[in-house]
Amino acid sequence: MDPLSALRDFTIRGELHKIHQVGDELRFGSDYSFPAAAETAYRSKHGTPYTLETLHYFISNHALKHIDYMQSARLHRVPAVTLPDRKPLLDYLTGKVSATDATAMIMSLERPLKDRESLLQCKNRNFLEILEASIKREDEKHRLESQQRKDGLSRPRPKMPATKIGDGVPIILVPSASQTLITIYNVKEFLEDGVFVPSDAKAKEAAVKPDRVTVQKKLRDRLVTAYEVRDKTSGLKKEDWDRVVAVFVLGKEWQFKDWPFKDHVEIFNKIIGFYVRFEDDSVESAKIVKQWNVKIISISKNKRHQDRAAALEVWGRLEEFVRS
Repeated sequence: MDPLSALRDFTIRGELHKIHQVGDELRFGSDYSFPAAAETAYRSKHGTPYTLETLHYFISNHALKHIDYMQSARLHRVPAVTLPDRKPLLDYLTGKVSATDATAMIMSLERPLKDRESLLQCKNRNFLEILEASIKREDEKHRLESQQRKDGLSRPRPKMPATKIGDGVPIILVPSASQTLITIYNVKEFLEDGVFVPSDAKAKEAAVKPDRVTVQKKLRDRLVTAYEVRDKTSGLKKEDWDRVVAVFVLGKEWQFKDWPFKDHVEIFNKIIGFYVRFEDDSVESAKIVKQWNVKIISISKNKRHQDRAAALEVWGRLEEFVRS
């Protein structure tokens, strides 16, 4: 299978989280592996083929506003998808249009000028007008390419310094037990919106319990970072554990059963731990947690306007931990 078809297939199946960059390659689970810089069959309206890396970064961040996406792509040294290409590309990758329809649409938009003879054969058109339009398009194309070079988008990406995160989207673990404040049901509202909603209330709204959810954090430079949240560890492979950066603890030893670490010291050296509690809970409730290297986050039972500060504390400590 070619890179473009593989990316489209994984997008339609909702399996983008299985695509990870390892070195200079993009690995599609255990199915395929392609060079990140491989040119795909999808061309821009200027006729330039998009690389697999560009398309993967776009589809993974398509929810961003275009200006935020452009800034994020520039920061990561990934050539960006142009604004005119966004919607047709998104429709194609998500399966809203067929491959045949997309190809026809792209070809109709390109309208290539083949040669001097074809120019002379254009009916009801002034030759000079057509030639000037052609030159103008070429000049615009070269201007854009020149601007990309100035922005450093055509340069190879520098190697990033080693961090605690493995290749792929970082993972946050939450307890599967219902007696904890933060669960798979309400973690998104808490971390993204800064609002605590009782887990049981969110569970009643949900048709089914999700296996995982994605939460996003917009940093000061407007770059959006995505995190994958899970409440089960049984399916995690070694490479998945390398991506685990944080855990919300329940305060029970059995939460860490079968974890690939020898003790709590090793766990909280490699993974930052958070214990969320109500501020007026008894000290006894956090007795075990205080023996661990875990950050205790207190929230109010009634003052919801204070939730945002608690969520920001989680993000601040997590970002500091990842950078350290």
